[in-house]
Amino acid sequence: MTRGSADGEPREHRPRRPTAADGVVVVDKPADWTSHDVVARMRRLASTRKVGHAGTLDPMATGVLVIGIGRATRLLTYIVGADKEYTATIRLGVATTTDDAEGETLTTVDASHLSAADVEAGVAGLTGAIQQVPSAVSAIKVDGKRAYARVRAGEDVELAARPVTVSRFEVHDVRTARTDDGSPVLDVDVTVVVSSGTYVRALARDLGTALGVGGHLTALRRTRVGGYGLDVARSLDDLGALPLDEPIDVVSLADSARATFPVRELTAVEAKALSYGQAIALAEPPHAATVAGIAPGGELVALLEERGGKVRPALVFAPA
Repeated sequence: MTRGSADGEPREHRPRRPTAADGVVVVDKPADWTSHDVVARMRRLASTRKVGHAGTLDPMATGVLVIGIGRATRLLTYIVGADKEYTATIRLGVATTTDDAEGETLTTVDASHLSAADVEAGVAGLTGAIQQVPSAVSAIKVDGKRAYARVRAGEDVELAARPVTVSRFEVHDVRTARTDDGSPVLDVDVTVVVSSGTYVRALARDLGTALGVGGHLTALRRTRVGGYGLDVARSLDDLGALPLDEPIDVVSLADSARATFPVRELTAVEAKALSYGQAIALAEPPHAATVAGIAPGGELVALLEERGGKVRPALVFAPA
């Protein structure tokens, strides 16, 4: 049946792209898009509502956003917990309400006296296993309400410190700059590799605090989430330019699992048992909490965990 237009004239249905296969798409998120915006766009591109993402990026940030389609959404919980790599620019000398360039300025301090050695010393103090207080405008829930929503409502929000790991915090460049009103500041280009739950904005804030001048993030690009890097990322424009009669390409369930977990190559008998939800014998002491079980034909059968001296399916992707 042809749907009518607002003025009563009939109009043709919009062409609908074939539904994408279950799998992962790595998107290079553009600036000024929310992660929710990207998911909404991917639902249209993949022709399915079963789409999710592994780890929010702020609107100002760009880079790797891992999108799960269909059954691959069940992998996202595990991908979220992977380590992440970012390139960033930190401005020393200006503190903001949001710890990034989107917030209002709180303080401005002349930072021109700081040397590269001072910056390196401050970075060293924020490397390794540390306790970090998340930004007050984070998505962490406080009594059931997002922290950023409480801040926007005028509430004072104090979040508890949490353990995080900064395995790499490398300074590439330190250069003098000036704010719009002419105040001298330092811009510091860095690469960081961090555990899940680490806020790079908070690292910028804490570096500025440690150096006595305040700091905030002016640029952020995520270059890797676990085994997914920019080398496999695609822009939304490129995905949208694909022919409408073709489904978008995805990283298959099996390849997605290989990028995220250690793999156990299964025999046909083991694959069948797991497909029924049954346990199989330990092949060797497990080296990770979760392992991907791959059938002889290359299909992802299940995610496996060792319990009670047996290997048991935690999630079955190929049920009998």
